[in-house]
Amino acid sequence: MKGLSYLFAVVVGLTPLFALGQISTKIGSCVPCEQLKDLQLPDVTIMEIETMSNEAIEADDYWAAIADRKTSFCLVRGKISKEIKFELLLPAQWNGRFLMSGNGGFAGSIQNELIPYINVGYAIVGTDTGHDENLDGASWALDNMERQLNFGSLAVHRTAVVSKSIINSYYGDYPSFSYFIGCSRGGGQAMMEAQVYPDDFDGYVAGAPAFRWPALGAKFVQISQNNYPNPNELSKTVITNDNLRLLQEHIFKQCDALDGLSDSILNDPRDCHIDFDMLPLCPNDTAGAECLTKEQLAAIKSVYSPLIVENQQVYPAFPFGLESGDAGWDLWISGTSQYLEGYPSLHYMFGTNLFKYLVYNDSSWDYSQYDFKNFFEETKYASAYLDATQTDYSELKKQNGKMIMYHGWNDPAISAYSTIEHYEEALKVDQDLHSYIRLFLLPGVLHCGGGTGPDQVDWVTLIQDWVENDHAPERVILSKVEEGNTMMTRPVYPYPKVTIYDGAGKSNDEKSFGVKGK
Repeated sequence: MKGLSYLFAVVVGLTPLFALGQISTKIGSCVPCEQLKDLQLPDVTIMEIETMSNEAIEADDYWAAIADRKTSFCLVRGKISKEIKFELLLPAQWNGRFLMSGNGGFAGSIQNELIPYINVGYAIVGTDTGHDENLDGASWALDNMERQLNFGSLAVHRTAVVSKSIINSYYGDYPSFSYFIGCSRGGGQAMMEAQVYPDDFDGYVAGAPAFRWPALGAKFVQISQNNYPNPNELSKTVITNDNLRLLQEHIFKQCDALDGLSDSILNDPRDCHIDFDMLPLCPNDTAGAECLTKEQLAAIKSVYSPLIVENQQVYPAFPFGLESGDAGWDLWISGTSQYLEGYPSLHYMFGTNLFKYLVYNDSSWDYSQYDFKNFFEETKYASAYLDATQTDYSELKKQNGKMIMYHGWNDPAISAYSTIEHYEEALKVDQDLHSYIRLFLLPGVLHCGGGTGPDQVDWVTLIQDWVENDHAPERVILSKVEEGNTMMTRPVYPYPKVTIYDGAGKSNDEKSFGVKGK
């Protein structure tokens, strides 16, 4: 796939890491790294052991995130059961903590976004979730229940359990604290762990979580049917980049200044109410650069409308804002991004692959003919192993666990409204939810990062401080960094609180913002 490294960053990318946590204790290994080759664990194969020195790190681009530090560690590559591969990094000086990194997309490779944290002593692991394909499809799941279940939840759980056993064998002790951090698919994995295996980790960070798979796939299919009505002409998209430019200009004209700033950031898209009748329609319905055809307008409206089946909402609408630009609608919805090759859009890719291989087990399934009838009945099996939709977090609470959830308001991949709805439903179950789970909504931020708003923060340190010191995140300062320079800082507050501008201060300074709501 063209521009795969860029696409991987978009689909998977955890927010860049800056303020790394400090080592509180230093524990050296009890056994030489090489002796782990002889470690015997049930249903586990140790495939490779390697001591990584700074010299070896510098010679390998994969470890670029830590190459400039005097870091050494024991690298353990292994396999659980038939094909769950994992990669565990054990630092020479351990701080007593364990981090697990989530995956993106359909997984299929070890996607460890937390490698920089080995510099400050964390033991870190990642897994491919039990199959060996990358982000561009799910054919690996066809008629393979073991792979489906591994992807759904078992691979992360089993990797966590095995990793802790190896850590104990290496250091002579189990982790004092364990954390799971993920975005997109990784955010859904965090929620699955918190709901089903809450004692695996003490703290979780669930970013832009993909936690309602058939429902999300159905929304993707609905949008693709409107944008690619002819399955034989997938190179022809209904929505164009000119449409996106006009649409964003129209939305910002009506809504950008509602929060007191004209800065291409909608502080709360729920305040934005768009009059689509004000959009210019093309004369004689002939497509043009400065107007919309009826078909283009209908395709656009499908994104902003909830998917309703049998008088029930399957999936909510997407919020307004940031329709035009890199890694927005062009990549996910319209398919007009230069980084796409092989699929018309990421909505199309994920939606069609999900239904073909994880719902219907039918590689010939045709998205264009899908009428959504019997959706709820026919997706029960897939939802049973894929969805992290339980709203009772009482077991996490009993374990004294904590979870931070976050979502970019302008995420074109997964609607922020879906995460908000889940949080609201969980609040109905436990009005004390705020004491152990908090949700943060990031204005002007796309999927897992990017956009016009600030998107960078050290989530690891925040969740660690909450778990270990009982310092709940009350005000999180986000940064926007370009070429190493901090261009903007702004605060976000736990939902349902909303950040507000003071009307006078510098718009790029977090000190100019306060909070609205209780």
